[in-house]
Amino acid sequence: MGRKLNNIGSKQRHRFRGEFVRYGERDASWAGNNVTVLLRNICLVPGEEQVAHHLWFNWTTGFQRLGNLIAGDLVEFDARAIKSEEGYRGDDLLHQMENPPRMVWKLSHPTKIEKCK
Repeated sequence: MGRKLNNIGSKQRHRFRGEFVRYGERDASWAGNNVTVLLRNICLVPGEEQVAHHLWFNWTTGFQRLGNLIAGDLVEFDARAIKSEEGYRGDDLLHQMENPPRMVWKLSHPTKIEKCK
């Protein structure tokens, strides 16, 4: 898949481009804005080297300023690659077996979010 997020390093911010797929919603137990944004085919700019198949982002003010996105819209943003824990971390062993905790790489704190023309 080209250059993976873990090879980019977490010290510097980089420019990325992704294709908007759809809006989503977080579990209602999370306090705050529950809306999310799904982007796919995340590429490093320049070079168009794909670093992730898809990533979910919180619907922050930066994304809200873009207005209503339509599937297929291209979005560029700056972000930093970070390691994050994913999966179930509670006491229920059945849930833990179905969705075990694991470390994943994601893009954090997107800024300078723009819709490509």
